[in-house]
Amino acid sequence: MLVAKLGGALKLQALDGRAERLGLVPFMPLADARARIPDLHVFHADDAADARLLERIADWCERFTPLTALDPPHGLLLDVTGAAHLFGGEAALTASMKASFAKMGFAACIAIAGTAAAARALARHAPGTIVPPGAEAQTLEPLPVEALGLDPEAAAALRRAGLKTIGQVAKRTRSELTARFGASAVSQLDHALGRVERPIAPRLPVPDFLTEQRFAEPITNLDVAMQTLKTLAESLSSLLSRHGEGARALEAVFFRADGAVRRIAVETGSPVRDPAILARLFREKLDALADPIDPGFGFDIIRLCASRTERFDETGASFESEQNAAKEVAFLVDRLAARFGAQQVVSFHAQDTHIPESASVSAPAQTRRAPVADWARRREAGEAPRRPLRLFERPEPIEVVAEVPEGPPLRFRWRGVLHATRHAEGPERIAMEWWRAQDAKPTRDYFRLEDEEGRRFWLYRDGLYGRETQKPNWFLHGLFA
Repeated sequence: MLVAKLGGALKLQALDGRAERLGLVPFMPLADARARIPDLHVFHADDAADARLLERIADWCERFTPLTALDPPHGLLLDVTGAAHLFGGEAALTASMKASFAKMGFAACIAIAGTAAAARALARHAPGTIVPPGAEAQTLEPLPVEALGLDPEAAAALRRAGLKTIGQVAKRTRSELTARFGASAVSQLDHALGRVERPIAPRLPVPDFLTEQRFAEPITNLDVAMQTLKTLAESLSSLLSRHGEGARALEAVFFRADGAVRRIAVETGSPVRDPAILARLFREKLDALADPIDPGFGFDIIRLCASRTERFDETGASFESEQNAAKEVAFLVDRLAARFGAQQVVSFHAQDTHIPESASVSAPAQTRRAPVADWARRREAGEAPRRPLRLFERPEPIEVVAEVPEGPPLRFRWRGVLHATRHAEGPERIAMEWWRAQDAKPTRDYFRLEDEEGRRFWLYRDGLYGRETQKPNWFLHGLFA
C-alpha cells in the first residue's frame, strides 16, 4: 500500500485488496494502521510518477477515441460519441477496455454516461453502469452526494442538511441550493444531471482528418508497418481531396500491443496531399531517428493524422513553369526538414535596413513569412562582390596600421596573424540608424581588402576620426569566399 503526508501526518493513500479485507481504509493514519497490523509493509507515494503513468495510459486510450482528457489524480475522461459502434457497442467497448487494462495489470472502473460528471460519479460509485440517453438524473438518484465531486466542506454541509443522495439534492430548488451551498455545487449538479453542456478539453489537439489500420494480430515487421503507412497515406489523400484540403502538419501514431505509443510528426511548407510525397517524408523522418521505432511485441494499430490543413491550390502547371520548380524546391525543403529538423533548414529574408548584420533574418524555410523588403541588386554583371558571403555573427576586433587616419589599412593583425594589404577598395560609409536606437552609435567606414596571399576581407573603422572619436577602433566583419 502507499502512504503520503496529508495534513501533517502520514496517511494511507492507496490500498490493495488484502489490506481492505483486513479492515484498513484510505486516509487512515499510518499509526492507527500499524497499531492494528504491526508488520504492515508500505511505500511512499510518488505523485509525479503517477502523473507520468496516467499520461502514458491516456496515450494508450487514444486507440478508442482522440478525445481523451486527464481527470487527475487517477482518472481519464473519454468522449466515445460516435465511436462505440466501431467496437461492437458500448457494452462491448467497456468489456474490451477492462480486459485490456487487466492484461496490463490495472484494475479499471468504467462507466458510460451522457456527461463527464455523471460518468465520473458512476465509475467511482457504480462501476460498469451504462446510462441510456437522457437517463442521467434517474441513474444518479441513489448515489451519495460525494459522487458529485464536491469539496469535502460542501459535501459535509449537504449531509448536515439531511441531503445524503443526489436525488434528494436534485429535488431542492436552485435558489435554495445556491444560497446555502454556493453556485459551484449547483453547477456541478446541473452538469451531472445533463442540464448544462460542459465538453471535455482534450489533452492533445484533435486532428482535422485521420485514417487508421487495426490488425487482428500485432505486426512486428517494420517493412509491413511502412507499407501500411503508405496505404494510409493514400486513404488520407482521398479524404483530403474530397474536402479540397492539403496537409501542413501530419503525425503517424504507432500503438504497440504492450501499451506503448510512439508518435512521428512531419511538417510541410505548403499544403500537400500526394500520397507518394507523404510516404517519402515519413520515410526520411524514420531513417533519421536517433531512437529507431521498436515494434516490441508488435503494433496492433497504426494511425495517420492530418493535424493541420489548409485549402489546396489545384492550379495546373507545365513541367517547364516556375511553379513546378518552386514545388520541387518546397518538396526538397520538406524532406530536409523531416530528416534534420525544421529548425536546421532555414532561409534568409530581406529586412528594411542598411545595417549589414540586420539586413537579413533567418527563419525555418517551411515557415511562411510576409516579405519585409525585396533583395536589392547591388552589383552589375561581372562586377566583384561588394558584400561577403560569410558574415561574422559578431565583428571581431583587429589591430590596424594605416598611412592616414581615414585611409585603408596597410597592415592588420587578426587572430594573431599579420596580413599585409595588396589592394583596397572603399570606404563605404554606413551611418547607424539613430531613430531606432536610443544610444547613438558611431558611423562605420567599410573597406574591401586583399592581402598578399589573395585572401579578401571586409572590415570597417568604427567612428569618424576627429568628429566622433580621436582613436577609432577597427573590426573584421566578414570574409569573401
